[in-house]
Amino acid sequence: MNIRFNQKVFCSLFFLALCFAVSAFSQSDPKGERRVTGTYALTNATVITSPGKSISGATVLIKNGLIEGIGSDIKIPSEAQVITMDSLFIYPGFIDGAGNTGINKPAEPERPANFDPSYPPDEIAGITPWRNVLDYFDSKSTQVQDWRKVGFTVSQIIPDGGMLPGKSSIVTFGGKESSNILAQNTSLHARFRSSGGGRGMYPGTQMGMMAKFRDLYKNAELSEKHHTLFASTSGISRPEVNKTLEAFFPVLNKKIPITFEVSNDLEIRRVLSLKNENGFRLILVNVADVEHVIKEIKEANAQVLLGLKLPNDKTASTNLEDLSDEMKARTQKIKDAYQKVLKQASSLESAGIPFGFTTIGANPNEMYKNIRLMIQNGLSEDAALAALTINTANILGIQRFTGTIEKGKLANMVIMTGPIFTEESQVKHVIADGYIFDYELKKKSGNGGAGENGKAPNIVGIWEYTSDTPAGSSGGIMEIKKEGEHLKGVISYDDPAGNGKATSEMKNISLSGSNLTFTFNVAAAGMSLEVSVNGDVNANQFSGNMSLTEYGSFPLNATKRPNQSNQ
Repeated sequence: MNIRFNQKVFCSLFFLALCFAVSAFSQSDPKGERRVTGTYALTNATVITSPGKSISGATVLIKNGLIEGIGSDIKIPSEAQVITMDSLFIYPGFIDGAGNTGINKPAEPERPANFDPSYPPDEIAGITPWRNVLDYFDSKSTQVQDWRKVGFTVSQIIPDGGMLPGKSSIVTFGGKESSNILAQNTSLHARFRSSGGGRGMYPGTQMGMMAKFRDLYKNAELSEKHHTLFASTSGISRPEVNKTLEAFFPVLNKKIPITFEVSNDLEIRRVLSLKNENGFRLILVNVADVEHVIKEIKEANAQVLLGLKLPNDKTASTNLEDLSDEMKARTQKIKDAYQKVLKQASSLESAGIPFGFTTIGANPNEMYKNIRLMIQNGLSEDAALAALTINTANILGIQRFTGTIEKGKLANMVIMTGPIFTEESQVKHVIADGYIFDYELKKKSGNGGAGENGKAPNIVGIWEYTSDTPAGSSGGIMEIKKEGEHLKGVISYDDPAGNGKATSEMKNISLSGSNLTFTFNVAAAGMSLEVSVNGDVNANQFSGNMSLTEYGSFPLNATKRPNQSNQ
């Protein structure tokens, strides 16, 4: 993985102790070495060609990485290799409207000797709209593997950085590095975020960033007019070359939109005011708190990408009976806010706003669970599937290539064991850009995922976990206790500073059937990394993986110490 920041610092982080081997993933062909370069026939499947449209007992014919035909009466050529899909369900491959999968952060520039924080150079201020995200994309990143494993086949990747970090591109998660690019410079990305040294430096506040954006946009308009006049009229002085302003030109003529990250309704209003003033095409990214701005979004004709990350529901599930009146009021307020987040998707659907999804900040292991929560809170299954597929294709302007299963489109598909949003359904195959990826299915216990005798497994006790890394084997202890209705725990790990073992609180411990999830934080080199753990418990064994959103996920296995059943 080509990390662009200080390699020594990075290696001193948690991965030095727990840099798990990607090869331990439980999948039979995770590298997708098989390319559909000839003719293949996927037979006897239930094919969902688009939301609300399906064909039973159908065949999908693929030739040279493209869909050649779909139907129940397809004539299979003699040269086709037939792959039987008995009882499987085929869906269009999922599309990430904006993601940082596989993206490395550019190195921070050095400040000049005469640095003036009130008028910093663009690059130091986080204003780098000329950057191409592909220069920082690692197609072999484990993040790509993680998101492809849950069904994503295409992503608009966005650059990392400050207020204007650069231009996005659209890539597939299937082809080799030289051929996985669908489109370059597809949007100019923006966010209310200063550069790494933004404190005390202009523009360091949201109001400062709005003023700076207005200034750049108006100067870009003047610069573009000057360039146009110079190209068509004699006697005009030669325009100054300014790569920051020139990066805005495709936005000015509406060839590309601005994708703008927002985190609450106030930021949405501020971005919409910039759009209404200047008239650029806008995609709101990682939208939250839409309840009071739906009318404004519709009036501005802005497009929407909703975040797949949901807040933790630990407080939302708290029993109010034993709490004081003051704590009841506080807890109820948190519960109400949580329910509003879960209903955002259904609110957009009810308002007739077709939205897509963004994976920014989300964990692939929680994706299906989060979408099911949205469905339980009013989102229709057809709208959920549309947000994963055709809606996002339309928002990105790639509907001619992907988003549905149709003749002539890319062979991007997710093949599942059952209907997509049922809890027991699993991904069996993913076809991305004609490359086939096969995944081993998790074994079911036969009692709905519960433990012995249909009961949830007892996770209380001391667990010894291990991980095999390229540098050897490492591990630690997980100690889980029950206090009232809640689970609490502590996990030990190899201290990144080299001082033996360190410990951290296990947070958000949740057991659903046999699925155990929790998070913990690791402090290293002045940074705090949140680690998510997700896996299945079978008797006294745990098998799962550990995920860091920015770096991918890696396998973790644990065994419960004997004689722990009464803890």
